[in-house]
Amino acid sequence: MEKMQLLLKKSAKMHKHLCPRQVLGVRMGILAGELFNLDLPQTRKRLLTIVETDGCFTDGISVATNCWVGRRTLRVEDLGKVAATFVDTKTNSALRIAPNLEARSLARDYAPEAKNRWESQLLGYQRMSIEDLFVWKNVQLTTSLETLISYPGKRANCAMCGEEIINQREVIQDKLVLCKTCTGVSYYVEELEAVDLNLTISTLAQSKHAA
Repeated sequence: MEKMQLLLKKSAKMHKHLCPRQVLGVRMGILAGELFNLDLPQTRKRLLTIVETDGCFTDGISVATNCWVGRRTLRVEDLGKVAATFVDTKTNSALRIAPNLEARSLARDYAPEAKNRWESQLLGYQRMSIEDLFVWKNVQLTTSLETLISYPGKRANCAMCGEEIINQREVIQDKLVLCKTCTGVSYYVEELEAVDLNLTISTLAQSKHAA
């Protein structure tokens, strides 16, 4: 309980307030450490965390685990779910933790003095038993751990746009080194240009073969 309160204070300081999702993130991170028998927050990079949403929940997890995007120990797969998968990179074991579907309603039983639903969650989530608050299960990653982590320092240049690609995120297509954006896997399109990517890739490949 003392450890949780210290972590909650750290998370609240980042956000200028404390909210129920920060509590979920902190307690979820603590639980991951207990299930893996790891001393968290970690001082090295043994634990990899994949969160399924962003926001204050994710910061709660980061505070509890010391997994951060900047340290390459945190990945965001935005599924819009307050859940996370924790991976012990030493053993390759992974487990996914999510809130119990009844957690919101059960929170009222743990915080009868709460003035509203938000406050009942804020207080109840701190007091609830782990079994009432979370469910967890062992999982297997669909992408290998080696691919997720990759090797820092590796660099390549896209044959189409020329931009540098790091962390082995390049794609080989028609024997060309391409960035994912130039293969059509992108979160944006250029406002004034509509490029037929397949045709462009094919043209580049033919030019390379001809040379």
